[in-house]
Amino acid sequence: MNIPVVAKRILLQFRRDKRSVALMIVAPMLVLTLLWLVLDTDDRLVEIAVVEAPEAVYEQLASGRMEVTILDEETAREQLNNAEIDALLKWEEARPILLLEGSDPTNHELIKTAVQQAMGMEIGESVRVDYWHGTEDMNIFHYTGPVLIGFFIFFFVFIVGGVSFLRERTQGTLERVLTTPIHRYELVGGYLLGFGLFTILQSILIVFYSVYVLDMYMVGNLWRVLFITLLLALTALSLGTLLSAYAKNEFQMIQFIPLVIVPQVFFSGLFPVEGLAGWIQLIGNLMPLTYGAEALRGIMLRNENLGDLQWQVFMLLVFFLVFTALNVKALKRHRKL
Repeated sequence: MNIPVVAKRILLQFRRDKRSVALMIVAPMLVLTLLWLVLDTDDRLVEIAVVEAPEAVYEQLASGRMEVTILDEETAREQLNNAEIDALLKWEEARPILLLEGSDPTNHELIKTAVQQAMGMEIGESVRVDYWHGTEDMNIFHYTGPVLIGFFIFFFVFIVGGVSFLRERTQGTLERVLTTPIHRYELVGGYLLGFGLFTILQSILIVFYSVYVLDMYMVGNLWRVLFITLLLALTALSLGTLLSAYAKNEFQMIQFIPLVIVPQVFFSGLFPVEGLAGWIQLIGNLMPLTYGAEALRGIMLRNENLGDLQWQVFMLLVFFLVFTALNVKALKRHRKL
């Protein structure tokens, strides 16, 4: 029978490809660990500010699952506008008003229930509810939508760009180009420019489809969204081409997905990480998609401008420039000049 012969050949292939064997063992454990870190907690940090609240109301709120601070109204509104707190409880003409930040609908019911229990009043009747950002009709898709836009652009550009650059190397095209009088930085720059033009089209189509077909919530400037998605795409492209230098074939390129893409899913904003340990949140700060997701949410849900998102834009540019520089260096293995 030929079955044992075929089986032996497969086992020998695995024996020669130790990285694939290690990844098959390590990758599932890595993903399960990330799920455990993010999901194995009941702590959801909700921050609410109170302005001139009765002492009994403050104590009742503070005894629950929320972090309650006493602020003046001007400071509270500023923090609410920057999404630093989730809600503001104040009084106008002896009537309590609950002002929700609004861009994260996942904590609205928690806040309303806590305020209702603390005050013994019905929400919507005795307690008026207003929204600083967003509306009452916002749902989880509107909140996660900006992150999903950034993720899918990042993911597909990473895969397509990395595999395309890998094929140029494995098929000998890269070696032939490098025999011409071209500098390594010119090759990398030309490749990024060519794919960059494609990513502009990709970003426009995805954003327009999400906003105008899927009716994703959008209050910001569309061109700002396109600018952030372009930065994300260029970062993904530079990272994909960089990692392709360490892959021998398409299968090995795909192996980078559990190590590079999957962790960004858990720490870029799809799952709440505010109540987790500081070192866990630090993991997210090392990932480009985190900054892209923050910027897209800021623009689409809170109408923030690029001046409000200087840090996120700066970090995306840093990632892009670092990955590009490492790309140029990685080409040294093919040519020294």
